[in-house]
Amino acid sequence: MRRRLINSTLAVVLVVIAVFGVSLVIVETRTIEESAHESVRSDAARLASVVESRLVAEESVTAASMRSQVPQDRHVRIELPGQPPIELGERPGEGAIEGRAAEPGGVTVTVRQDDDRVREEVGRTLLIILAVALLAVIAAVLLAVQQARRVAAPLTDLAETAERLGSGDPRPRHRRYGVPELDRVADVLDASAERIARMLTAERRLAADASHQLRTPLTALSMRLEEIVAAADAIEAAATGTAGASGDAGTGSTTGTTGTAATDRAAASTIREEALVGLAQVERLTDVVQRLLTNSRDPRSGSAVGFDLDEVVKQQIEEWRPAYRKAGRAIVRSGRQGLRAVGTPGAVAQVLATLIENALMHGGGAVALRTRIAGNQVVVEVTDEGPGVDPELGARVFERTVSGHNSTGLGLAVARDLAEADGGRLELLQQRPPVFALFLSREADDPPAGN
Repeated sequence: MRRRLINSTLAVVLVVIAVFGVSLVIVETRTIEESAHESVRSDAARLASVVESRLVAEESVTAASMRSQVPQDRHVRIELPGQPPIELGERPGEGAIEGRAAEPGGVTVTVRQDDDRVREEVGRTLLIILAVALLAVIAAVLLAVQQARRVAAPLTDLAETAERLGSGDPRPRHRRYGVPELDRVADVLDASAERIARMLTAERRLAADASHQLRTPLTALSMRLEEIVAAADAIEAAATGTAGASGDAGTGSTTGTTGTAATDRAAASTIREEALVGLAQVERLTDVVQRLLTNSRDPRSGSAVGFDLDEVVKQQIEEWRPAYRKAGRAIVRSGRQGLRAVGTPGAVAQVLATLIENALMHGGGAVALRTRIAGNQVVVEVTDEGPGVDPELGARVFERTVSGHNSTGLGLAVARDLAEADGGRLELLQQRPPVFALFLSREADDPPAGN
């Protein structure tokens, strides 16, 4: 912008100098030439009057008597009736300026002057005009630079303010620049910053309150699940002891007692397995809630660490396999193994759980989790054999309240926010069949890419 302001100002000045400078040169040249002609004609008239006066006074008119009346840079020719012409001074060359005067008595005086002096004077005038034009250009450049700095510096500062506002720092700067239009933009930015700060404060307070309120029931639920696990272990131990005691007592009721004990052990094992799965989910949810609470207090505090991606993927498959088995569907894993990513394991697990649940609720057929490497990122793709995403939704499927199956529309939006909070991203790579991809940063010491 500075360059444009300087160039535009300089262009205007150059146009003005060109128009007025050329006109001034033409006018001055004509003025100098007219002045030279007028001077020669005046000298001719003066000399003719002197000669006429001498003749009337019956004085002699000779070259010696007239030499003191003739300027040194002039050539004078005096023509007298009945006498040879008198010439004084050096005869000029071609293109000389000439002036002639005649008296009634027949006296004619012709004065000539070389045009070199006229050209020298025109040259001096031209140099003066060029010097003034050069000074005007220099002054215009200095003024343009100062004006460009005065306008561009506030614009740069406003751009930095807008960038800082977009990066999550909503503090108003309250800077003004003395330019009404720029001050208006600064007022709008400061007002926007204050509104954003209030909204962020309200959101962080809401997140903190919600997270704090969730921790208590989650803790209670975790304790209940632990009690269920303990109760299942007790039932299993009791069933095992009962089967052993009935075996020692005799064979009459051994078969019935053993069958009942086996049924109790199987039920206790199932209860224990489901309780452990629920306990793992509660622990992961507790970790996410704690992370939300920490971020609401200090949004700059990050919890991203290097972790084994295989463990998270395996844990999710094991957690969701009973639900898929109950629905008569399969969940499988493929792709590269041994990958390490940078992020929050609990948040990554929550994102994958959302995608797997979304495939279970709205998809069809087998669900596949595929891990691969893309540049300096690791990718987890979740796909199924269902009808896919409605073409009318497209990428809007990640927007809040947008859903094609009468659901809340919050699951994918929250999953995307969790991914972005870890420096990753969640994308819909393909609509039919649906392919959702979670991109995470790859740990620096991860092995080189190769699918």
